[in-house]
Parts: sequence; C-alpha cells; structure tokens
Amino acid sequence: MPHKTIAIASDHAGFELKGKIITELEGLGYKVRNFGTNSADPVDYPDYAKKVAEYISEGKAAFGVLICGSGIGMSIAANRYPLVRAALARDIEDAVLSRQHNNANILVFGARQTDETLAIDILKVFLTTPFMEGRHRIRVAKLSELPAKSSSENTSKQKGKKK
Repeated sequence: MPHKTIAIASDHAGFELKGKIITELEGLGYKVRNFGTNSADPVDYPDYAKKVAEYISEGKAAFGVLICGSGIGMSIAANRYPLVRAALARDIEDAVLSRQHNNANILVFGARQTDETLAIDILKVFLTTPFMEGRHRIRVAKLSELPAKSSSENTSKQKGKKK
C-alpha cells in the first residue's frame, strides 16, 4: 500500500515542523514512515535525505517529505537518487507546478522560510494535484535518462581545465 504511505525526515532545523506535518498526515489517513531525526540536536541533512530518497526510489512509498532549514540541502541530496524528483516548494504555485509538470514525488520544505499553516496548505495541494502527463511525461522520462556522473569523472574533467 505505498500510495497511502508517506516517508518523512528532517534535520534538526526541521524537527518541529516535521512533527506538525506528521500529525496532519495521520489525520488525513496516511501511514507515515518517520526516518528521523528525533530531536533538535544537530545532525547532517544528507543522512536523512538519503533514507527517504532510497525508500521512494525502491517504490516503498509514492511520496516523501523532507525538511531542513532552507530546503535547499535536502533537495540537492534527494535528487541524487534514481526515480526521485524532489521539489522545494515555498508557495502553493510551486507545489502545483512541481506535481503537474514534474511529477515530483518528494516535497521539500525550508523550515526557516515556511510557517506551519502555509506548509500544511502546500502539503495538501501537493498530495492532491495530479501529474498532467502529455508533453510533461516525455520531459520527466528524460530526467531518468540523464547519466549519473561519478565524482572521479568530474574530478578528471576539472583537472583537465586550464585556469
């Protein structure tokens, strides 16, 4: 039943907002898989983005939510995983377009920029907005075709560049 399961995680900056979002999701009838963190003690956001991104990538949940201070770090980390399309949404339009045009499957919040009320509104819109298909399906498929570059490839290319 992955379509009714939401994977969620945060770093320390998103811990408080995560608790409120979990309460909302459970109230809406979703099963929540909480990957932590479980306190406001400092942690490294990539460790938590990895857990949710792998869960989504493996098809164990249709959607995920990640929260850090700005939302940028979690977005960058999550989008390194196959089949993950994480979108930082700071308003309703971001949520709508990320679903309609990009078929985003992980919603990312910046806890320092998004208050609880707006986050809940964005969440509800994200979860209920369908992917538009059509020309957007071709574009989203191309995302999966982009080659993953290894760090050794990138390092070799950088060393070959003249400054």
